[in-house]
Amino acid sequence: MLKVENNKLIQREIFQEISAHLGKPEMTLIIGARQTGKTVLLGMLKEWLVKQKKVSDENIFYFNLDIIKDWEFFQSQTKFIEFLEDRSEKRKIYVFVDEAQRVPECSRFFKGVYDSKLNVKLILTGSSSLELKTHFKESLAGRKRVFHLSSFSFTEFLQAKDKTLAEILKKKPKISEISKKQILSLFKEYIIWGGYPRVVLSETIKEKSDILADIYSSYIEKDIVGLLEIKNRLGFSRLTKLLAGQIGQLVNISELTNSLNLDRETIKRYLKALEETFIVSPLIPYFKNPRQEIVKQNKIYFNDTGIRNYALGNFLSLSERQDKGLILENVVFKEISLSLSVFQKIRFWRTKQGAEVDFLILEREKIIPVEVKSNIKKSIIPLGLRSFIEKYSPERAFVVNLLLEKKIKIKKTRVDFIYPFETKKILKR
Repeated sequence: MLKVENNKLIQREIFQEISAHLGKPEMTLIIGARQTGKTVLLGMLKEWLVKQKKVSDENIFYFNLDIIKDWEFFQSQTKFIEFLEDRSEKRKIYVFVDEAQRVPECSRFFKGVYDSKLNVKLILTGSSSLELKTHFKESLAGRKRVFHLSSFSFTEFLQAKDKTLAEILKKKPKISEISKKQILSLFKEYIIWGGYPRVVLSETIKEKSDILADIYSSYIEKDIVGLLEIKNRLGFSRLTKLLAGQIGQLVNISELTNSLNLDRETIKRYLKALEETFIVSPLIPYFKNPRQEIVKQNKIYFNDTGIRNYALGNFLSLSERQDKGLILENVVFKEISLSLSVFQKIRFWRTKQGAEVDFLILEREKIIPVEVKSNIKKSIIPLGLRSFIEKYSPERAFVVNLLLEKKIKIKKTRVDFIYPFETKKILKR
């Protein structure tokens, strides 16, 4: 954990997994969108080494390649290896490199360091998978493990806002009605403003909107114009806005080309850029019968709803919004995606006849359908979910909603109506 500017302690959910990997020989590579907290996480890892593992400060080296004075260490691979040899001769040392992709020919550079077999653990960060794919080639295969740091999940958001409620949600099997209302109220704030740490920790609406504007502007300048050399900022921004208004819908390239007056290859390039800079994530369909189920078109969701709402210029509260069902669906997608194990996948289901289920959780032969409804008032099973249950007879199904907690049975399938902050229940084995 790390103390932040307003003296609250935030525990990143991925922290334990990454800290455990510091004992492994492979490089630890942490990637994620700009301003999701990678630099802060490195500080947490350094503090953990010192306090929990009793590693001396003298054995930890930290370089931030956003700072010019740190560049000189990485101008010569030979000299850097000699520098590390001097310091690791009698003890293990830990080398943190923030924004590692800025190192010239960084793939070759760090491969050489790793292959030198020094008593050195490398911990690297990078802000864009496109950038990393450009610089970190396949030569690092088997030499690294990649961790993805997103903006705050709701659990992390709740810990920043109300640590007591966060502990209640985490540890208590049964939560009081008053606590549920308080948690749901904060969830509705999370839906609107998202989970970028600086946004979460800001107090006023103006501050939050200004920070989101800064994050988006920095993203356009550094990733889109600077790295990808996309000069048509207006076209790219118009596509982003169009996708923001169509979350959860099938992505039709032909319709996008017509709406934006851009060619297909440009649209595909822009979509790939949005995905690989961690702004959006595609969701692919599930099918067993390709004659009846749509298989070609993906859906698109934003990885942070604050950025999505900024793209639309809409920060109205959930009760005032026309798109509350779509934005709730987007947040549930993020929450489920962050909690998936390596054995689980997320898909959606849709037939040519129009029956649809928002999400399917796949684990080997097991399938869990999940439907998201913002305005459901009675325990009525949505038609698409009912159709899926009748066709595939899953053991369990879920309806994520804002009003109901209930369990009902359809033949052999148990259907749980749950709140959106309870999505971890879906993935419990």
